[in-house]
Amino acid sequence: MRVLVVDGANVTGSRPDGWWRDRAGAAGRLHGELAATSLGYDEVVLVLEGKARAGRPAGPEGGVTTVHAPGSGDDTIVDVVRARVGAGAHDVVVVTADRGLRTRVSDAGGTSIGPSWLLERLRPDGDPR
Repeated sequence: MRVLVVDGANVTGSRPDGWWRDRAGAAGRLHGELAATSLGYDEVVLVLEGKARAGRPAGPEGGVTTVHAPGSGDDTIVDVVRARVGAGAHDVVVVTADRGLRTRVSDAGGTSIGPSWLLERLRPDGDPR
């Protein structure tokens, strides 16, 4: 089982597209792009925190499972990594540029890649590049 965990705040924040004016809308757009793009993972998890949580309901939809962080998004991401590794996933990858989170993910048994990897693959229409 291969799992991709997306740090919604970090990925959204890496695009200078005015996301800060509408965090919920930006989260909804990111979810739509994730759902429309084949990324080669068995499970895609989008973690949302703060005002971005209003952009997507928690739960699975369109091949993406949205998780609402009750507090720190980083803590929730680490919890997701631990849970998936504990359930036997052999490849849990977190998309984030946050160095502190990357260390915590590694300690929890996962790996990480930067947002540019994901952004290069996302397409609003889902067509592969």
